[in-house]
Amino acid sequence: MSRCFRLQNTRGLRSQLKDSVPVAGFCPQGSYGVQDSLRSGFTSVKNELIPSHPLELSEKNFQQNQDKMNLSSLRNIQGLHAPLKLQMEYRAARQIQRLPFLPSSHLALDTLRGSDESIGFEDILNDPGQSEIMGEPHMMVEYKLGML
Repeated sequence: MSRCFRLQNTRGLRSQLKDSVPVAGFCPQGSYGVQDSLRSGFTSVKNELIPSHPLELSEKNFQQNQDKMNLSSLRNIQGLHAPLKLQMEYRAARQIQRLPFLPSSHLALDTLRGSDESIGFEDILNDPGQSEIMGEPHMMVEYKLGML
């Protein structure tokens, strides 16, 4: 029998046992009323939030939408081979990375997209050198290679 929070009537113990109704939203996933974090992972409020403004989704997917629009116009102008060649170059440029504990600048990808000459929000306020997250290099490489 799983242990769930129940809405109960306050008339007495006998009526509480008889009139208890399980509430679906309050039932924990694990036993003893505690979420099993090892099996289900940590809960994140960020994943459960809905966009607060209609333009938020558009801004989040701006680069993907821009790439799709550029590839479709390139296909209309030069034919089917041009966007396929550009997508192959994008894929090859994405695979070029430094060691896992060093941040990659993806300069080749920025050059292909034409965004290497523009300065954006992420260039100034997203400096990985000032990041608070730094792991131990040997463990990060072993994890990347699948040795851990």
